[in-house]
Amino acid sequence: MAAEDAAIAFENVSKAYASAARPALDEVSLSVARGEFLAIVGTSGSGKTTLLRLVNRLTDPSSGTVRVEDTDVRTTDAVSLRRRIGYVFQGIGLFPHMTVAENIAITPRLLGADAQAMRARVDELLDLVRLDRAAYRDRFPHELSGGERQRIGVARAIAAKPGIVLMDEPFGALDPLTRDALGQDYRGLHDALGLTTMMVTHDIVEALLLADRIAIMAHGRVLEHGTPQALMRSREAGVRELMQTPRRQAERLGAMLGGSSPT
Repeated sequence: MAAEDAAIAFENVSKAYASAARPALDEVSLSVARGEFLAIVGTSGSGKTTLLRLVNRLTDPSSGTVRVEDTDVRTTDAVSLRRRIGYVFQGIGLFPHMTVAENIAITPRLLGADAQAMRARVDELLDLVRLDRAAYRDRFPHELSGGERQRIGVARAIAAKPGIVLMDEPFGALDPLTRDALGQDYRGLHDALGLTTMMVTHDIVEALLLADRIAIMAHGRVLEHGTPQALMRSREAGVRELMQTPRRQAERLGAMLGGSSPT
């Protein structure tokens, strides 16, 4: 991928923490194309969350360069950078003393939007995340289910119309039915709004179902990246091992349903 086609680019990026025996990231080079949905998959300690946090400068690399829209993030003010990148994470982080509408509107308000524009944007976003305006805008986070809170988290992340959304295990704490529905709804938003999404997950099945491309990480390195179809055919030992779970599930489901499983 040419550098000018990348929304996000990591160029020989390493990250070391003084308290750790080995680097969290070790010479990682990876790009995310504009409009792409990239999933980062790996076990705990593989470096996937550290990689994500470099994009909006929640941490900085020890060496190498991270670029957003072809600009080195270290030359950009961290606060202004974060206000133009959406961020959704498992803990959600809604402000408990604010209503749903106030939580969604917080970034537009910080960017100087007027009250009428913020109200219109809140209503638009509640529609997008499939929550009734009248029923939800004046509720507080403690009055919502986990799935509803996560939908509000998604709405807040895209409230300022970012081109890029970062997601860190966004659906991991939800029950399977809610997780699947919200994942598919977010994928629909990604496509409809033309977003670039970078999602960290430990769930390879979730990555296979949602992402255009998947990067598999281990020990601070990218083992391999490619489309879901390409990774299912990978000969790399670590990738093949990771793919055994969805392959076994597909085989069992195929047998139960009387059909043939994918090869």
